[in-house]
Amino acid sequence: MNDKKAVALRYKRGEDKAPKVVAKGKGFIGEKIIQIAKENGIPVEKDPVLVEALSGIEINQEIPPQLYKAVAKILIFVYRKTKEIENS
Repeated sequence: MNDKKAVALRYKRGEDKAPKVVAKGKGFIGEKIIQIAKENGIPVEKDPVLVEALSGIEINQEIPPQLYKAVAKILIFVYRKTKEIENS
């Protein structure tokens, strides 16, 4: 049984008030989300607790304020990984 879950977020500074859930799924869909991210050079962070919390948010809905701190850590991770890739 494949129960891998994934949630994709989007945040465009100056356009979005908060990060939005743009894709989510489990099993085959979860794996596909991760595959597409990797194929496009988007860093993937594993955080099962956060994925579970984000899974309850509807597509195109902003994350709630109580998740800002946890998601900020992910955004910092993505920013750092992106800079590493650009500098290599």
